[in-house]
Amino acid sequence: MPTVSAHIATTLATHVTDMFGVMGNGNAYLLDALFDTPLAYTAVRHEAGAVAAADAYYRTCSRIAVATCTYGPGFTNTITPLTEAVMARTPLVLVTGAAPTTGFRPWDVDQAALCRAVGAHVVTVTQDTPVSSTREALEYALTHRTAVVLEIPYDVGGLEAQDAVDSASAALAVASAQPPRARALDDAAAVLRSARRPLVLAGRGAFLSGAGDAMRALAARLGAITTSTALGRGQFDARYDLGVAGGFGQENAMQLAATADVVLVIGAGLNQFTMRFGALMGENARVVQLDIASTPTNDRVDVFVSGDARASVEGLNARLDGVASSGWRESITGFSDGTLRAREPGGRAASDGLLDPRSLTARLNQIIPDDRVMVTDGGHFLGWVNQYFDMGVPDRYAMVGTPFQSIGLGFPSAVGAAVSRPESFTVLCTGDGGGLMALADLESAVRTMKRGAIIVYNDAAYGAEIHLYGLAGFDERPMLISGVDFAGLARSVGADAVTVNTLDDLDVFARWVASGADGVMLLDCRITQSLRAPYQEEVIEQNSALFEPTHA
Repeated sequence: MPTVSAHIATTLATHVTDMFGVMGNGNAYLLDALFDTPLAYTAVRHEAGAVAAADAYYRTCSRIAVATCTYGPGFTNTITPLTEAVMARTPLVLVTGAAPTTGFRPWDVDQAALCRAVGAHVVTVTQDTPVSSTREALEYALTHRTAVVLEIPYDVGGLEAQDAVDSASAALAVASAQPPRARALDDAAAVLRSARRPLVLAGRGAFLSGAGDAMRALAARLGAITTSTALGRGQFDARYDLGVAGGFGQENAMQLAATADVVLVIGAGLNQFTMRFGALMGENARVVQLDIASTPTNDRVDVFVSGDARASVEGLNARLDGVASSGWRESITGFSDGTLRAREPGGRAASDGLLDPRSLTARLNQIIPDDRVMVTDGGHFLGWVNQYFDMGVPDRYAMVGTPFQSIGLGFPSAVGAAVSRPESFTVLCTGDGGGLMALADLESAVRTMKRGAIIVYNDAAYGAEIHLYGLAGFDERPMLISGVDFAGLARSVGADAVTVNTLDDLDVFARWVASGADGVMLLDCRITQSLRAPYQEEVIEQNSALFEPTHA
């Protein structure tokens, strides 16, 4: 009779195509059984990387992934990316070993308590429930869009299973989002009907619901200009789109957005960065939000519609049929003359002779193929990436670390993106601080990426801290990182690499990309500390009450 672990592996393989993990005592039976199934397994080198890879996999293809690790120290290593997945609302299942049913050993911890602390749901397998528990974990993750930990007690994984197997391949019971209430849609339509300067703002939730066609039709019906969150780009008619909203946005475009009298928000949580800490919308603008949340996600919301975004937008289109366009989008000259999209080009070098990250990123954007899937770690460099890289549809770009404000998950995130879209050119953007923190999985990224680039924004510092606390006069020594040869590190694990000191050094990369060769090239880009991303100025302003800057 098959073991508990064999039943878990078979059930997972019916509903999931990929798993990422690190082997240990707690998941040895599972991994052994896994190789008798079609489920593809990608090994990483750190347990945090297993969860980060599974998270990025989902974000770049919208298919659930599974991570696995052992108990105790293996599990505690996953806490940061597990929290990130919860905050990012990523459906993810982490299959982990756990203490035996006889009680804790010296190296066991209360894993369920740790899960509760970070908001992850826990399902514990018994000898009688390997199939049903696995299905429960998958169904909960997909229904609630969150991380679930499936625990296998150490003395259970190798036992013969008693669970019925005929339900393993049955379709998962995943609850869909509630339909919107008619009264709420009526109220929203009434506000939109009065708009003279309508703005439509979309987030990744709109994409996940499949609201794109209905959303574009509604924007055209209203004569609205459009904008998106950093993770929601690529969903609108580019002729009338302001690009990304918030601190990553173009200043003229954001000033125009602030003149809207009605703002329709679709599938976006309106966090502080999208909202420019409150400055995105004018004081008198009326805000309508469509979201699967049960209550508004920001105090600025005047009318809230809870439910599936696509159903909500379709309901508004039906109610606004025949409404005359405001004509606002056609009256704006900044779209046709380019002034609403122009960015500061940057110079060939900064004043200190190091790379200007603006011109660097703009040049990289030209070199890298359009068929790209991109992931980023957290860090100050995000300002340049989001301003100067063209992004495709939302499931080709993942900002890993942003929900939890973490760094150090970049290299394993590239693993997940590369597995999710092996046919595309994989791009990872990371800083030197986050890159060093994730260094264990540099090898995993190089091994897994069929074709792609790793871009290290190397300013020899923790950039965000330099631009916040350094500005305020704090001692900078804890913020500095001595020059690290990332190119040398990359070569040691099989990648091509270039140290980029000038824009001309990118010619090697351009020729390599043009050749169409497979492989990975790391670019160790030596950028200046002297330039501050615009979004960081907003962060500094918000923190001005905490301390008074002592120098500029």
